[in-house]
Amino acid sequence: MIKILWRDINLTQKQKQRPNIVLIMADDMGFSDSGCYGSKIDTPNIDNLAGEGLKFTQMYNAARCCPTRASLLTGLYPHQAGVGDMVGDLGVGPAYQGFLREDCVTISEVLKEAGYTTLMSGKWHVGEERPHWPTDRGFDKYFGLISGAANYFNIEKTKADGVTRQMALDGETWTPPEDDFYMTDAISDRAVEFLADYGSGKNPFFLYVPYTAPHWPLHALPEDIEKYKGKFQAGWDELRNKRYEKLIDLGIIKEDWSKSPRDEKVKPWEKIENKEEMELKMAIYAAQIDRMDQGIGRIMNQLEKLGEKENTIVMFLSDNGGCHEGGPFGFDRRGNGLPPGGEDSYMSYGRSWANLSNTPFRLFKHWVHEGGIATPFVVSWPEKIKEQKLVDSPVYIADITATCIDIADAEYPEEYDGQEITPLEGESFKDIFSGENWVRNNPIYWEHEGNCAVRDGKWKLVSRNEKEDWELYNMEVDRTELNDLAERKPKIVEEFKQKYYRWADKCGVVQRPIH
Repeated sequence: MIKILWRDINLTQKQKQRPNIVLIMADDMGFSDSGCYGSKIDTPNIDNLAGEGLKFTQMYNAARCCPTRASLLTGLYPHQAGVGDMVGDLGVGPAYQGFLREDCVTISEVLKEAGYTTLMSGKWHVGEERPHWPTDRGFDKYFGLISGAANYFNIEKTKADGVTRQMALDGETWTPPEDDFYMTDAISDRAVEFLADYGSGKNPFFLYVPYTAPHWPLHALPEDIEKYKGKFQAGWDELRNKRYEKLIDLGIIKEDWSKSPRDEKVKPWEKIENKEEMELKMAIYAAQIDRMDQGIGRIMNQLEKLGEKENTIVMFLSDNGGCHEGGPFGFDRRGNGLPPGGEDSYMSYGRSWANLSNTPFRLFKHWVHEGGIATPFVVSWPEKIKEQKLVDSPVYIADITATCIDIADAEYPEEYDGQEITPLEGESFKDIFSGENWVRNNPIYWEHEGNCAVRDGKWKLVSRNEKEDWELYNMEVDRTELNDLAERKPKIVEEFKQKYYRWADKCGVVQRPIH
């Protein structure tokens, strides 16, 4: 009897010693859209996380929301998790089935087995139907948007492309109130509530907060929009120059990396006739990020209130690069005369402003050039990380999962619920938190809608789905991908192509270049 009592006490002490984990993700936010990465958008809470911890300069996502989420949740490549493209089944095999596979295990399932309380508030988007919802995949508590992009004020008004959007509370469909609802605030509210209810328990907690902001539609609260009106009148050309200079000053990019030219489909700001309308679009987009940052501040305040901030590792990133969708000026599905930003408007900010969001890189969400896959990534862990530092090592989204499992002293299983599990692809970078150098052992691979890439050391081989040729870049001297070395380095091109095809065969990739 006494032995059992001491065993239970020791277990409780061990539980308490392990860190809590809070993982926060923005949706469609570009590489340089936060203050600590060069933007003039107010993000004091994200900036504070960076200021007291680590800021990564070469963290990579999977180029779009669904694949990134699948990789982050499982520690695998998106195809191994079943979401090589979007949530719809492409009918070409399990790599593109559109929901999480049974032969993968989620971070919530692993941490739950290790004694963590698992909580989630936000966007799921890796399985539209039961039994593929968060509470089916290891989360004790869930609130949020099961589907993709939705009206921030009233999801019933979304009806974008004829797709129904649904929200859920735990395992049941949840309908938002008709009044006083705003998606970003609702996600923050529930995250804070989960912390208040479960953050003081005997077990450590894992809280995943994937916001929908600032993904279109451009919906923001009037007071937030008012704050940014007139702040983008200089236009995307001048603002790109300022962000580029700021990124150099911050040490995030090297001075000898040339800023990529204005995107070929974007006009010079001086030649734009609808400047007032375009400036307002960017103001609304900034307001969405601002409101998300306010919510992050509330989450951090709740950790302080619980006395858990010191022993909590907090990570923030974005799921893909800035979004070009809607053409140079964005789409506009408003009714006649309706003001932008409210629940009856449905707009995007377009390729032109996304080119600013992804400064200094080229291309956008969907492509696997740097503009599509480079993400801001900051980590705070006061108990462990004692000084601010830039981390320049290339890191992949799945490595976050491996790191969380490592610091939680959890075990990634070979088998789960009677199913053999695909081995973990992510690599733990826990050593960085102790000030040690860390280098990834294996290359990083991408395939998304026919866009393909391999990053290994200083070299990156990349192909666009519209083109017939592979491009090769030396990322140490040309991370903005302006000097294609493919013709001068044919042996490296061939070597990397073979690496890519071996990986593609292993992961069940079917969308690949025809060459």
